Amino acid sequence: MTQVKASISVSLDGFVTGPNPGIGNGLGDGGEVLHEWVVALANWRKSHGYTGGEVGGADSEVLDEMMAGGAAVMGRRMFDDGEGPWGDEPSVGRWGEKPPFGIPIFVLTHYPREPVELEGGTRFTFVTDGIESAVEQAREATGGKDVGIAGGATAIQQALTAGLLDELQLSIVPVLLGGGVRLLENLGNDPPRLECVRVIDSPKVTHLKYRIA
Repeated sequence: MTQVKASISVSLDGFVTGPNPGIGNGLGDGGEVLHEWVVALANWRKSHGYTGGEVGGADSEVLDEMMAGGAAVMGRRMFDDGEGPWGDEPSVGRWGEKPPFGIPIFVLTHYPREPVELEGGTRFTFVTDGIESAVEQAREATGGKDVGIAGGATAIQQALTAGLLDELQLSIVPVLLGGGVRLLENLGNDPPRLECVRVIDSPKVTHLKYRIA
């Protein structure tokens, strides 16, 4: 059965970006530290057109799970921050030498736009009628695989409050950012209950998997 899952790195003080996030500074000031554990992995580097990196281990297995979905939902701000880097030109942007997704991506937005198709199977479809519609379209496009909520924080919050998320994985990085965008806020007066079903501890990060009760 297709499930809807979200995985995201978060600081010890609850932030998924550093202070002052914005276009061109999507992870905020100092926020790149949240992703150092994943950027070092060989399977992440291969998916972005790079060579080298760490092979095997718990972190690599977690990343394989994160990349196993058949379609994803993404917030408009996350798309805008990476639109240039996600182009087809191999010299463009911080995402590497090819678009990193290779699956259909449904972007939450208030502004209609024609779909954008990139090399390697990445297709961005812009959804103007809400998170429920985006998730439903993603389900139809998965080919039987799971749907990922790629981020950012607002997209995950919307999925949680709408009761659409089945699983949330937090990769806790042992750093204090002191400001930025918090993940677990704006969840209303009756926030969902989370049941921890797995803990994986590695030298760089602790992965907590929660089922939405």
